[in-house]
Amino acid sequence: METVPKIRQVVLDTTDARGLAEFYRQFLALHYRDGDEPPAPGEPDPRGRDWLVLRNPGGTQVAFQQVDTLPTVTWPDGPHAQQLHLDLTVSTTDELQAVHERALALGARMLMDRSADPQEPLYVYADPAGHPFCVFVAPPRQ
Repeated sequence: METVPKIRQVVLDTTDARGLAEFYRQFLALHYRDGDEPPAPGEPDPRGRDWLVLRNPGGTQVAFQQVDTLPTVTWPDGPHAQQLHLDLTVSTTDELQAVHERALALGARMLMDRSADPQEPLYVYADPAGHPFCVFVAPPRQ
C-alpha cells in the first residue's frame, strides 16, 4: 500500500497575522490552537508577529505566517495573480446572503458578485490581507 500524505492546513502569508487570524476566526467560527489566543489588552503578542493556527472541529486548520511585505493580489486583472484561494460553501441562497453580510461586516471586500447565477450562486471576496476567497451555494456531498 502506497503512503500518501494528508493535508494538515492551509497557510496564508500576511503582514498582520493576528488581524487576519481574527478575521477568519470570526468568519468561520474557528478556534485558536492552545497558546495562540490573543494576549490581554496591552500585553505583547509575540505569536501574533510570527505564526498562528486556527482549528476547526472537523479537522481543517488555517495557519497565518507573518511576512514583512506582500504584494496586493490584483485578480482578476493586473500583474499579481491570486496563486491560491479558499472555496467555502453554504447550502442555500439565503445562507449565502447572510454570509455575504458577515463577510463585509468583518472587513472583506467583494471582488465579484455572481449571486444571481442559477447554476452556482457565488461571491468572490478579498480578505483584509487581500487573499481572494469564494463563498458559493453547493449541495451537501453525497
